[in-house]
Amino acid sequence: MSSAKPKRREKKPKGGALGQGKRRFCQFCKEKVDEVDFKNAAVLRRFVSEKGKIRSRRITGACRIHQRQLSVAVKRAREMALLPYVSGGTSGGHTPSRRS
Repeated sequence: MSSAKPKRREKKPKGGALGQGKRRFCQFCKEKVDEVDFKNAAVLRRFVSEKGKIRSRRITGACRIHQRQLSVAVKRAREMALLPYVSGGTSGGHTPSRRS
């Protein structure tokens, strides 16, 4: 048996041309918003997907503090019927048939 060490793979440089995107900044910090308001449904809609899910920080670019306030505001807006829990329309899924 030889005592030669196995070669290590060279690390690829991060931030290559494939995955490199525009750096997103927190919109709420930019506008110097202290608290995210649940009554402003127009702003909250941008942070909710078509299916009604709250988008992540990685997608929205919100900072940790404002993302937390945003999720609470969306949940409150849903409770007050300002935002839907799920999207309207058919999703192409299974529709139960009536049996007599």
